[in-house]
Amino acid sequence: MHEMECRVLSIQSHVVRGYVGNKSASFPLQVLGFEVDSINSVQFSNHTGYSHWKGQVLTADELHVLYEGIKLNNVHHYDYVLTGYTRDTSFLEMVVDIIQELKRANPNLVYVCDPVLGDHGSMYVPQNLHPVYKNKVVPVADIITPNQFEVMDLLHKMGPDTVVITSSDLPSRLGDRFLVSLGSQRTSKWRVRMEIPKVDAVFVGTGDLFAAMLLAWTHHYPNDLKTACEKTFSVMHHVIQRTISYAHELAGPGRRPSPPQLELRMVQSKADIEDPAIVMEATVLTL
Repeated sequence: MHEMECRVLSIQSHVVRGYVGNKSASFPLQVLGFEVDSINSVQFSNHTGYSHWKGQVLTADELHVLYEGIKLNNVHHYDYVLTGYTRDTSFLEMVVDIIQELKRANPNLVYVCDPVLGDHGSMYVPQNLHPVYKNKVVPVADIITPNQFEVMDLLHKMGPDTVVITSSDLPSRLGDRFLVSLGSQRTSKWRVRMEIPKVDAVFVGTGDLFAAMLLAWTHHYPNDLKTACEKTFSVMHHVIQRTISYAHELAGPGRRPSPPQLELRMVQSKADIEDPAIVMEATVLTL
């Protein structure tokens, strides 16, 4: 009997050049055997960290039209939905409507939400999106990857079973060159902690890659959050190291790499994505 194929609906941004949003999530998921159906919430020439960018934004109505087309052909069966950064409330509300409908069609559907709200204490997302996340998005999410510590138990109470905090303000036992990440799974009672070496560069698309890899590895290790996190963070480590050394090579000695030079080395990391050498050890915390 062949294994049922696993299908992901990924609603994220698209860039012509480089890796962010769907460009950061699709290839690694496909390499790991997932069928990925992408809806591009925006189509930009490149990410907005470049000095110039141009492009189009998908409206809530246009999103609905695309979904209707999938539904009319009766191919709207998904095992996972993956979403990332969104700026628009009506778009976000439409996403929630679609997920609720897909969950009615498949009660086992897992919604992986990367609520890109902000970093380093500042919020990127307009204030009016917060209630939408709080009241509508988080309650339908199953796996969520915010980046602050206090929210973990709060988020479990609101719905998601798996919460992974990608970077917290907790002090690392290994010193200030490390970040602490935390994972928690309510049903399996797993709590894990990881010390992640900080990298002195600004990457774009790493959060999107992270959410995609967490989707993949929790799928392959549903009852082993320790291994799922180790594999996810190890993929991140290999991709980032390959990217940074390439960027420094391009930039030349003593020069800071530019955004185009720091685009993730995704294709070149295919083997690491498929079978990452484990370079990150997770500590299991007792509840």
